[in-house]
Amino acid sequence: MENNIISYIEFKTNDIAVTKNFYSKVFGWKFTDYGDTYTSFSESGVYGGFEKTDKPITHGVLVVLYHEDLKAVIQAITKNGGEIVKDIFSFPGGRRFHFKDPSGNELAVWSDK
Repeated sequence: MENNIISYIEFKTNDIAVTKNFYSKVFGWKFTDYGDTYTSFSESGVYGGFEKTDKPITHGVLVVLYHEDLKAVIQAITKNGGEIVKDIFSFPGGRRFHFKDPSGNELAVWSDK
């Protein structure tokens, strides 16, 4: 895995089953479920996932970058005008955090380290 590349794109969904059915039938994507509220996809050209939400979806895409040293990236983000909006947390497969860039775009950075 390389640092500083887009490695994952995360969408929101109100219905995981309907979403999986749509993308598998239309585009041939494959899915791996992680509980009742998350599924990841492959065979799309980039890895990604769908997170279930009951809220209306207004900004449904989360671009996820990879970096092996999350704390170093947090320091660089805050030093250069970004804002951490969700501190480091664990999930199956690694850890990540969310930030906003100076324009207000929310992205995430994850690590398997």
